[in-house]
Amino acid sequence: MAHLKIDKKITKYRVRKAETEEAAKSAPKEPAKPQDNVIWMHEKLERPEVLIGSTYKIKTPVSDHAMYVTINDIILNEGTAHEQRRPFEVFINSKNLDHFQWIVALTRVISAVFRKGGDTTFLVDELKAVFDPRGGYWQPGGKYMPSTIAELGHVIERHLQSIGLLKKPGLDEHQRKLVDEKRAEFEARTKQTDAFSKSVFPEGAQLCSKCNTAAVVMMDGCTTCLNCGDSKCG
Repeated sequence: MAHLKIDKKITKYRVRKAETEEAAKSAPKEPAKPQDNVIWMHEKLERPEVLIGSTYKIKTPVSDHAMYVTINDIILNEGTAHEQRRPFEVFINSKNLDHFQWIVALTRVISAVFRKGGDTTFLVDELKAVFDPRGGYWQPGGKYMPSTIAELGHVIERHLQSIGLLKKPGLDEHQRKLVDEKRAEFEARTKQTDAFSKSVFPEGAQLCSKCNTAAVVMMDGCTTCLNCGDSKCG
């Protein structure tokens, strides 16, 4: 056995057992946690050569030209349990050059927020809350849109719902049942009213004082009832 000379003062010691040393060598190393390899969205993430995109068309009555909004997504941790699709950039294209400045500014700001990472869904509420001082417009189907920017917010909301970042709003079973009952009740009332208001005569015909039928029209410069034939011209 070799002898070791200790020049320094001993302040602490511990007896090492052979069993403990062998167990430490034979113990399997803990595998790396999957979370350690997860890639999260951050502003320094490099843009891939190819991104998946969706293009939405916005046609408003306040402009003669439509706007086309393209949102490109990046897929993080593809092929793993942590796979996630996140918006990466947005482009807005329109022939209307009156909006060129704010379109460029908006695309850069929104793209920067997307790349920043974290919860970016707040953009939807911020954009939808923008009102046009000249007044909004009605979309087909009866939905009021307060501004073009607000409709852009609705487009982003629809896209985030499609990739799973936002939950689609919906009614529960009780609310759906109540809505269906009210709709059926309204349609029944409308049908009952229409049964008396339907007419085979032209729209806009006046009421005939003789037969009490809305069938009086102007013919050859004279009012004539198309139901009973009564005419002021004889």
